[in-house]
Amino acid sequence: MSKAELEQYFEPQIDTREEVRWDEAAGRVTARRLRRLGALVLADTTLPNPAPELLTAALLGAIREGGVARLPWSEAAAQLRERLAFLHHIFPENWPDVSDAALLESLEEWLGPYLTGVKSWAELGRVDFGEALLGLLPGGWGQRQELERLAPAHLEVPTGSRIRLDYADPAAPVLAVRLQEVFGLLDTPTVAGGRVPLTLHLLSPGYRPAQVTRDLRSFWTSSYFEVRKELRGRYPKHYWPENPLEAQAIRGTKKQNGL
Repeated sequence: MSKAELEQYFEPQIDTREEVRWDEAAGRVTARRLRRLGALVLADTTLPNPAPELLTAALLGAIREGGVARLPWSEAAAQLRERLAFLHHIFPENWPDVSDAALLESLEEWLGPYLTGVKSWAELGRVDFGEALLGLLPGGWGQRQELERLAPAHLEVPTGSRIRLDYADPAAPVLAVRLQEVFGLLDTPTVAGGRVPLTLHLLSPGYRPAQVTRDLRSFWTSSYFEVRKELRGRYPKHYWPENPLEAQAIRGTKKQNGL
């Protein structure tokens, strides 16, 4: 029996439907119009303009399957997520949970609106995941400003350098800075409105950790002198004052700073 005869004699039993689904092998959403008689496919054609909500639903399903960690997070968006996780850790009642499990649960809410027109995994790279995360803040623009105050992305040290903070561990955010750039800084900088002291990774001129501390004042008055003794031998062209509490914070060598 020909296809035309099948169409004629079994027309009431022929099912025509549109299928929009994720094709893992192609890494994209595919949309087709199928005409079936039971398991027999009579026609399979590409659907040129599927409903946007169907495209988004298929893509969200693929993200759920692959997991939030698989998304193409930019460096800035990943850092923002760590800052939000830190604030949720300190103030859980005021800041959203951005763990993998929480983001998967609220996927439609925070990410769905940003997927319009996105049909493939590659196209996800143009999505602003940071802005999508900020959409979770119930306090709007005011809470965005509070984010900058409580969990700043960078901190300015005595030399004027703006050093990026590392919030990967929400219980102990880190400031990694060359030791010479914090001469004269007496107390450990804090975040979360003064509630959480930063963990200072004090680096040598070669950017190797020389000391880790959350009590800068104690470091200056005790173990600094042992560190100074070691670093003076390894970096003789650099400035190692006897009194770090009153010394000038500098970048570079003594010669570069006229010392």
